[in-house]
Order: sequence, then C-alpha cells, then structure tokens
Amino acid sequence: MASSASPGVKFVPEEDNFLQRHVAFFDRNKDGIVYPSETYQGFRAIGCGYLLSAFASLFINMGLSSKTRPGKGFSFSFPIEVKNIHLAKHGSDSGVYDKDGRFVASKFEEMFAKHSKTHPDALTGEELEQLLNANKEPNDRKGAIAGYTEWKMLHYLCKDKNGLLHKETVRAAYDGSLFEQLEKQTASKKHP
Repeated sequence: MASSASPGVKFVPEEDNFLQRHVAFFDRNKDGIVYPSETYQGFRAIGCGYLLSAFASLFINMGLSSKTRPGKGFSFSFPIEVKNIHLAKHGSDSGVYDKDGRFVASKFEEMFAKHSKTHPDALTGEELEQLLNANKEPNDRKGAIAGYTEWKMLHYLCKDKNGLLHKETVRAAYDGSLFEQLEKQTASKKHP
C-alpha cells in the first residue's frame, strides 16, 4: 500500500477494508488524504447540491480529521487520513464495519433480517427509522447524530420511486462502489 507521505505515489485502500474503500472515493487526488474541498467535490460528483455538499464537507471533515490523525496536532485544513479512517468509527452504528473497517457480512445480513419486514431486500423509511432507533447507544449523542445523518442522506440520494432503500444499494454504500455509480449517473445526466 502506498504511503500518503510519498509524493507522487497514489494511495490504494486495502482490498478487504470496506471503510477505506468507502472514504477513498472522496480522496479525489488519491494521495491518501481527504480535505474539505475534496469532500465537497465528491458530494457534487454524486449529484448533491451546493449547500448540502458544503455542509457535508464541513461536518464530515471537522468531525473526523483529528480522529484519523493520531499524534498530530490540530489542523485548520481538517484533513482526513484514509488509512486511519477506522479510528473515526462512531458509536450507535450497525456494526457492519468491524473495529478495523472490514465488512462484517453477518452483521449486514442481520440488519436486513431484523428491519426489512415489508420487503425482504429493502428498507422503507419507517423501517430505516426503526433501524436507527435500534442502533442508538445510551448517552451517545454524537454517534446517533452521525448515524442518522449518514442513513438519511443515503435514503435521500438512493431511495427508489416507492421510497425503498434496496439491500444492494446499501452494500454498495458500505464498499464505496455506490459513489462511483452515482458519479457516472450524474455525469451522464450532464452530458447525454
């Protein structure tokens, strides 16, 4: 794996580390560090508006930067180090990423088995609310807000015409491939 400190060398996320792959999409220059401007560009690339992209870039980078930079001082440029993104895992989550950022298939399947009651491979808006409530940990306001924001944004961007968030879409969000799909869709709408 390339080091983010090596000039000219591109960072490559670990193949089995879905959390790194999820975040690497936003590393637009592939140097292993995501700055707010790159987060903004990534959100614009997947079809989000200016305000949502600006909010997301500030919220995400300010919230995750210091956690992914252990032993380093505060930085007003709020960089996120992709290789250390597992250090920024928040509470009140689904447990689908393990402590190192790897995908836990059994937790993913369990999440849908417990919460997708109307359709076996999709979540309704109400079922998503139940999932969020079930994941809330006592006295974990930050984790609950982070989880709520992530899931609501995913639902907003990816629900189908019936308001369903499909299992394969959620899995693609976990491994980061969803962002590439959305970027291609957004680009094709701009240049038919």
